[in-house]
Amino acid sequence: MSVRVYLPVTRDELARLVEERRLPGPREGHAVTDMLRAEWPDGDDEGWEYAAMQAAAADSWHLRVEGDVPRRFVVAADVSSVAAGQADDVTAVQVEFDVVWKNVAAAHADTDDLDGDPTALDAPDIELAWYATQELADLTG
Repeated sequence: MSVRVYLPVTRDELARLVEERRLPGPREGHAVTDMLRAEWPDGDDEGWEYAAMQAAAADSWHLRVEGDVPRRFVVAADVSSVAAGQADDVTAVQVEFDVVWKNVAAAHADTDDLDGDPTALDAPDIELAWYATQELADLTG
C-alpha cells in the first residue's frame, strides 16, 4: 500500500527532479494523516487531499529564496511509507528516503507569478494547476 504525499519544492528543486529523476530525502511533506481525519471528521478523501496539498503549497512559498519566481510548486508522489511530521501541523509528514521519478504522480503549480504572500489570511484562494509528469520540464524553464 502506498501513501500519496505532497512535497513542497522550489522551481530549482523541480528542475533537479526532472534532470536527476529523483528528489533527495529525507524531506518534509504533507499527506492525509490519522490526525487530519480526527481533526476534520466530517471531511472526505477529496477534502483531506486538498488540505494536504494546500499545506505543501504554503510551505513551497516559504522555501523560496531571493531571485526565485513568485510561484508555488508541489510534487505529488506515492511512497511506501511516511513518518510523523511536526506536531503542530496535522498534515505534516517526513519522507525518510529519496523520491524516485517512477513514484511521481504529478505536480501542482501556480500558472502566473503571485503578488504578495498567498499564505496570508486575507489573501484570496489561488488554485494551483495540475501538471502531468511529461509536462514538468515546461515548468522549470
